[in-house]
Amino acid sequence: MRFVLLLLAACTATPAPQGPRVVLGPCRLKNSGLPARCGTLRVPEDRAHPEKRQIDLRIAVVPALAREPAPDPLFLLAGGPGQAATEALGPLLGVFERVRRTRDLVMVDQRGTGSSNPLRCDLHEPGAPLSERLKTDAINESTFKKCLAGYDADPRFYTSAIAMQDLDDVRAALGYAQINLWGGSYGTRASLVYLRDHGEHARTAILDGVAPPQLVLPLNFAADAQRSIDLLFSQCAADAACAKTFPALSDRFKQLLASLEATPAKAHVQDPLTGAWSDVEISREAFASGLRGVLYQQDLASLVPLMVDSATKGDFAPFIAGTVALGGGFSHSISLGMMFSVVCAEDLPGVTQAQADQEAQGTFLGPRIARDFLRICSFWPRGEAPPQAPIHSDVPTLLLSGELDPVTPPKWADLAAKTLPHSARFTVPGVGHGATAEGCLPQLIAQFLDKADPKALDASCLTPLKRPPFFVSFAGPTP
Repeated sequence: MRFVLLLLAACTATPAPQGPRVVLGPCRLKNSGLPARCGTLRVPEDRAHPEKRQIDLRIAVVPALAREPAPDPLFLLAGGPGQAATEALGPLLGVFERVRRTRDLVMVDQRGTGSSNPLRCDLHEPGAPLSERLKTDAINESTFKKCLAGYDADPRFYTSAIAMQDLDDVRAALGYAQINLWGGSYGTRASLVYLRDHGEHARTAILDGVAPPQLVLPLNFAADAQRSIDLLFSQCAADAACAKTFPALSDRFKQLLASLEATPAKAHVQDPLTGAWSDVEISREAFASGLRGVLYQQDLASLVPLMVDSATKGDFAPFIAGTVALGGGFSHSISLGMMFSVVCAEDLPGVTQAQADQEAQGTFLGPRIARDFLRICSFWPRGEAPPQAPIHSDVPTLLLSGELDPVTPPKWADLAAKTLPHSARFTVPGVGHGATAEGCLPQLIAQFLDKADPKALDASCLTPLKRPPFFVSFAGPTP
């Protein structure tokens, strides 16, 4: 992703001998007060035909504090697929305070996201009523065919491998001989692709919420979410206050899902975003999908027993309050067109609906999400992508997993580690999706970047972490 002359006094890396450079100027990053400098790099959309459409890719650099910073910055890769790094990662930059003392932090909006020729496709109009946002038929053919027709882009060229070619162009244009990588969620997949295709320019990699190519999006969603909610129910049953307040919660949850499948619930509730009261219908799919979103963050997940218990008694207000705000901005923060360009090319070729149904059998989430993706992928322009093969790399790598993660649980880090011989993997107790900011991990990450030796890290400081206490009432956990 990128372009023309680096005017960044704080960066003293040796410039690349040839090729385009990037002009950087002062800018502000969303949800971050750190000083940053931004620019663009122009790259061909179709690298086989550089004379055709060109796209501008947004770059942001948060300069190191040191007068003479280390020559190898930390590149931060966002998740999704479909998040824009310069928009989504602002709140996380403070976690890398120790890293920024000596290294630049670099973010690039991956092609198809943010300000890099985004492939947006909003499921709802801004300000759509709550009843519309709770519908589960928003991912439909007509919406995405309309989005396709409106793109000034060829979605076939928005895959991970092409995006990582862009990233390496940015590295060269900014004058860095080597870089360090941090990727979160899908950003771990992108980082692994970079290691495969451009590993000679990677010094280290930190993968948080590991999604190797063998994890098939969204085929594995249902089973991985089931593991997370099973952990929640078992830990509630082992907690005296939670078990007493919410007895037989797992069984009542299953009964609730069966009831909602037979007859969707109707409720008069307040929209947590607008404050407006409205009549809504809550289907089994809407309830299951909402709970899955809550499981991503351990603090919110502590409310799940209360949400489920209230819903079994006909009160869906806690569910609405805890889930709607999460889902309401999903299609506005994710470039769904870019997501489908990645998933349709890299994950779902050869996957059938029967296979999706089989993988989701017996799970609370069911096959709906996978079916929706398969339906859109049946007509989405599909680029070329390597097979779902393990990625081998000798680059020192740190693999992080949240114990409770509902989408990239620790088993995927274990699988990735088999072909990353110079790696260490840490499962962080009591944490959901995204562990970088938890406990002593910011210090461990800084140590790893200093020494580039994952085996030298002492992760015993993570042991005291545990799941936040469950809410047994609206007043909070038991004191």
